[in-house]
Amino acid sequence: MSKTRVAIICGGRSSEHEISCISAGGILAGIDRTKYEPILIGITQQGDWVLLPNDYALSISNGALPHVDPSAPAVVADIAGLSSQGKNLDIDIIFPVLHGPYGEDGTIQGFCEMADIAYVGSGVLASSVAMDKSFAKPIFAAAGIKVAEGFVVTKEEWAKDKSACAKRIATLGYPLFVKPARGGSSRGTHKVHNADELEKAITDTHSFDRKAIIENAVVGKEIECAVLEFDGAVQASVVGEIKISDSFEFYDFEAKYLDGATSIELPAPIPAQASKEIQEKAIKAFVALGCAGLARVDFFYTANGEIIINELNTMPGFTPTSVFPKMWAATGKNYTEIISALLTSALTRTNGVLGN
Repeated sequence: MSKTRVAIICGGRSSEHEISCISAGGILAGIDRTKYEPILIGITQQGDWVLLPNDYALSISNGALPHVDPSAPAVVADIAGLSSQGKNLDIDIIFPVLHGPYGEDGTIQGFCEMADIAYVGSGVLASSVAMDKSFAKPIFAAAGIKVAEGFVVTKEEWAKDKSACAKRIATLGYPLFVKPARGGSSRGTHKVHNADELEKAITDTHSFDRKAIIENAVVGKEIECAVLEFDGAVQASVVGEIKISDSFEFYDFEAKYLDGATSIELPAPIPAQASKEIQEKAIKAFVALGCAGLARVDFFYTANGEIIINELNTMPGFTPTSVFPKMWAATGKNYTEIISALLTSALTRTNGVLGN
């Protein structure tokens, strides 16, 4: 019996290029080779598609992050599918392990729909909405899930009248967070303690996204829950608490990936009823956005027992040491099982409006 050919696509044009490469390395190592034949495709930081060997270096080495080599053989991606050097790669499923813009935001999902190739994860609309927190938050709120108070300040609004923007921002009170509406891995995210720090933070955030979300700083435990479609049902994992070293003020890019400064406590040291409620809200958020396949849903749990949703990631970090697989390991599903479940669900459910 021939194996199902899976294109693992990594890299991409977003600021999370390197993290995507690390995730792809994990999937390559963990995929069940008795059933699946992986084909590694990289997207360079310039947006070119290339074919990479399956032994391509995709891990952090001496503090250096991996990236896609632009000199690798070119891949042509069009509605006829994927080909390289004049040969069709005969892809059955695409696993777009791309984080951030041009990957997790509905764009690659749209390509898969046009090319009529099955793919892992959420469809065009859910991917796009989850990527833009300014759209996701009202949907969560409408589903009865509490969100942090805040609003959007665009690059144009800020340039036009900084003092009016600053006055409105002050009504939220300090400290507060300034973050890109469509960013990821906390790049461009700032904790602002007073009005003096505001301009620098907003200017930097606007270098990542013309839409900056200004939000109340919620004081509470950072609790995460993984959601997976398994055997046709949406399931929630054991919930975990992110523990951050005292040397970091919040869960930023350095703390997440480069310093070894964070860990996850599984299960989270919170009341059983709160854990159950977070699992229910994670599934509710997943369904409210119309997600498919997988998601990691991030919450705050405050000292007075409030549960506030922070965001939903439709393609969370996927290395074996990432939070998503760790939460499922604690729930009783190993890394290879998760990959197989995602590839199975990619073939059995519908993402597109025409049911393809």
